[in-house]
Amino acid sequence: MQQTCIRLVKLDMLSTLTSLNRFRTHSAIRCCAQRLFHCRPSLFISARTYFIKIDSSSLPKLKGSVSFSASCVSLRSSRLGLCSSSFRTGAPAALRAPVVFQRTRGFHTSGRRRALPALPLLWMVLKPLQKIMAIILGRSIRKWWVALPANKKQLFREWSWRRRWHFLGAGTGLLFMASLLFFTHLDESPITGRTRLLVFSRENFRELAQFNADAFMEEFKDSLIASSDPRHKVVEQVVQILAQRNQDIAEISAVPWTVHVVDSPTMNAFVLPNGEIFVFTGMLNAVTDIHQLTFILGHEMAHALIGHAAEQASLSHVVELLSLVLLTAIWAVCPRDSLAALGHWIQGKLVQFLFDRPFSRKLEAEADQVGLQMAAKACADVRAGPVFWEQMEIFDQLSGQPTMPEWLSTHPSHQNRVRQLDRLIPEALELRARCNCPELPKTDPRVVFNEAVRLVLEEGKKEQMLEKEEKNGKTQTGDMFPLPHSPPVLVQGSQPRLGEVLVSAALPQTLLSK
Repeated sequence: MQQTCIRLVKLDMLSTLTSLNRFRTHSAIRCCAQRLFHCRPSLFISARTYFIKIDSSSLPKLKGSVSFSASCVSLRSSRLGLCSSSFRTGAPAALRAPVVFQRTRGFHTSGRRRALPALPLLWMVLKPLQKIMAIILGRSIRKWWVALPANKKQLFREWSWRRRWHFLGAGTGLLFMASLLFFTHLDESPITGRTRLLVFSRENFRELAQFNADAFMEEFKDSLIASSDPRHKVVEQVVQILAQRNQDIAEISAVPWTVHVVDSPTMNAFVLPNGEIFVFTGMLNAVTDIHQLTFILGHEMAHALIGHAAEQASLSHVVELLSLVLLTAIWAVCPRDSLAALGHWIQGKLVQFLFDRPFSRKLEAEADQVGLQMAAKACADVRAGPVFWEQMEIFDQLSGQPTMPEWLSTHPSHQNRVRQLDRLIPEALELRARCNCPELPKTDPRVVFNEAVRLVLEEGKKEQMLEKEEKNGKTQTGDMFPLPHSPPVLVQGSQPRLGEVLVSAALPQTLLSK
């Protein structure tokens, strides 16, 4: 009879607790054999106090009195609440005992945090560790070989020679796996149709670029120009025109373009893979008109559209994996650590000059080509593109910056860029005409710039000749003559600046209307 009473009490409690699901319909209550109720904490979020009453009239008479005592302990945070019930006989208490459910502390839900993409993050972490492990492995092999007795060395050579076909088969298998990995990760460039190796997807790099954008925003937070500034409006309007006139590119609508103008004299502009555009005021002062700015922004946007960041990281990852074998061999063969470190440095430089930098120059040339096409469809004067790089070459010469050979740089030289763009200008003009753009003026800006440079150089030569004649005359007569005025030269400050000339002017009609 006592067991029957306890079973009925359990059933009554279970039915009462089940009725609480009107607050949370998906809450579950389970009854365990050890008289334990495991309750989900969500059940107690909205519940304040509940009483489970057991009607004694519905129970049969017992020889002794039975008291029921139940308690519910609500655990903190996300732990499960544990409901326990105990029965004891022989106590003089009534059968009606309250079970109290009370929430001791509210549940705190933290905001969502964006996790780093797994594959690029893993590559960033493993890249330096791979080199360290290769160095340790090569150094350990060298020490093991040096400590090996002469007879054991001979035995090891004989053992290796007997199993040479096994090693050859293992090497062939690894080469086959590498080839399989290469051919299964080939991708086609979305605009140029070029076949390329893509280990990391562009979507992963767009997620990773958001963290870089947050870092840049933190770095430039004190120098960002307000969106109401005319310079910011000019850049933002050019980006909008480029995006609207290039809707035939599927990737351009998939990227949310955001403009940030940084008040800094640095002549730079870059676009992250997620569409975050950073333009420095030094670049706005370097361009002479809106057409050059359109070409520069088209070039930077082309990097993001094609996915050059993911492509360059993929090639770097594959080259790093292949170079680990050579790095291990260098540290295993070199007799001293100093020679091994020198070989390691030489290997790194060879990888840079043979793979990384030539590939980077190739991507820059491709971005010039695509950027010129985007500017042509935006009805800009594409002939202004080569003029910009001619201006940059003259600026570098006047500022005294050393001229670096192209094979040492990650970017093509200014002269090669001018020659490549000159070859692409006729095709870009035809594309511009097909887009129903207004006709361009007959005057070619390239001819105007070259003529201006020629006149300045001739004027400078005349001034130098007059200065020499004045010095010769002063030496002969001994009289002091005032020095002539310095020859006019092309400096950055003498150029028409977009931030000063076009800052309050609307964009030309050639960009706003077809």
